[in-house]
Amino acid sequence: MSEDRFVHKLMRATGRLRAIFGPAHSSPLDHEMTAENVELLRRRQAEAQQWETVTRPDGSTYVVAKNRDDKSLR
Repeated sequence: MSEDRFVHKLMRATGRLRAIFGPAHSSPLDHEMTAENVELLRRRQAEAQQWETVTRPDGSTYVVAKNRDDKSLR
């Protein structure tokens, strides 16, 4: 009458899958960035510079364009 709980069945099944397919892949965090990633990071940082966070008196915040005359952002 000792039925296995769902969690035990799941762990046993995933353990078998790991035995077949191997552990999940993880990459090191200190590797060199590719030129493609450097360019993407540069573009994202430039995009983030267009905005500023404004805090209302009630404590809520929202994001607005730094240059409010620039209509290309809307």
